[in-house]
Amino acid sequence: MSDVTRAELDLLKAHARAERGRRWTAFFLVAPLFVFLIFTFLVPIVDMLRRSVMDGDVASVWPNVVQITRAWDGAGEPPAALWPALAADIKTSADAGTVATAARRLNYALDGGRSMVMKAARRVPKIDTPPNGDWRAALAEIDPAWVAPKTVAAIRRASGPVTDYFLLAALDLRKTEDGHVVGVPERDAIYRAVLWRTFSVSGMVTLFALLIGYPYAYMMTRASKGVAGAMTVFVLLPFWTSLLVRTAAWIVLLQEHGIVNNLLIWLGLIDHPMRLIFNRVGVVVAMTHVLLPFMVLPLAAVMKGIRPETVRAARSLGATPFTAFRRIYFPQSLPGVAAGALLVFISAIGYYITPALVGGADDQMLSWFIAFFVNDTINWGLAAALGLVLLACTTILSVVYARIVSTRRFA
Repeated sequence: MSDVTRAELDLLKAHARAERGRRWTAFFLVAPLFVFLIFTFLVPIVDMLRRSVMDGDVASVWPNVVQITRAWDGAGEPPAALWPALAADIKTSADAGTVATAARRLNYALDGGRSMVMKAARRVPKIDTPPNGDWRAALAEIDPAWVAPKTVAAIRRASGPVTDYFLLAALDLRKTEDGHVVGVPERDAIYRAVLWRTFSVSGMVTLFALLIGYPYAYMMTRASKGVAGAMTVFVLLPFWTSLLVRTAAWIVLLQEHGIVNNLLIWLGLIDHPMRLIFNRVGVVVAMTHVLLPFMVLPLAAVMKGIRPETVRAARSLGATPFTAFRRIYFPQSLPGVAAGALLVFISAIGYYITPALVGGADDQMLSWFIAFFVNDTINWGLAAALGLVLLACTTILSVVYARIVSTRRFA
């Protein structure tokens, strides 16, 4: 091997060492952010997925009952050993103070399930041995619902360790005693209506944000540097105050004797104050204001890259201003429209504070119910299942957007 070849080989090795060094440097710089995302984004999502299908409440306090129900196929009469095991577990959990855990879980599937369990927890410990050792009759005497087929089926379905109960409930579905999936009674069906309400409100907010944000972004990209800077400041202004303060400001503006109603009356457009708050109007107005920057900024970024010469060329060839806009300008701005609409819609379906403060009882969105089950009823399973529904919706929207973008890119 000649000296020149050795020199070239040494140079290649030095270059490879330098390249590896740069890669390791880049890795160590990114590693803290990567770890942060794992523990603040990925781990909570995985935990939510786990909670939506895990069902260990009954198993943790009634282990003997769960052992029997897991071995039973659900056909015919329950095993005779179920009743003394149930009585023993009720006694043990009542003494340990954990019976409320099982009561809360059975209350999800049975009307009056909690009161039934708590009544048994008060009376079963006082019974040493029932007549003829018949715990089934003793429990039926406490409450006939204990020996009803639906109660036994509910206990069996709550035995865990995994369940589809919460996911079905999040879609207003349930399993019958024989295992068939059916819809819940109409009086109990709320979550599909809430999901539709969440989508409809988010759709309206996205539409109004587009109608307001598109001309604003167009003027912002066509104005002089000073005017464009001022318009950008106005767009970013909502980010400088907290969401709670902005929402409270809309309550002041939209109330019965607020500035908006007084202005409309002064202009002679209305004779008496309109109801603009604690209803759908207030929710849409406040959310549109909050989310408008997420529409304007992507639109402006795309519009800045559109060459005005293309529109002028269309005009010079005889196209009307509207035709030139429709055939030339608007198609080039569609990536910004899609990006802004996706950002606004996905942000809107997860909103909680604004609908809770300015909306009425019929305007609460899915996030309100998630917070309710987490904070008030401590039903983590149903809260996680509803969160999973939102996650699925955002994932589907993101995939659809990615496919549209890739199709347009390679068309």
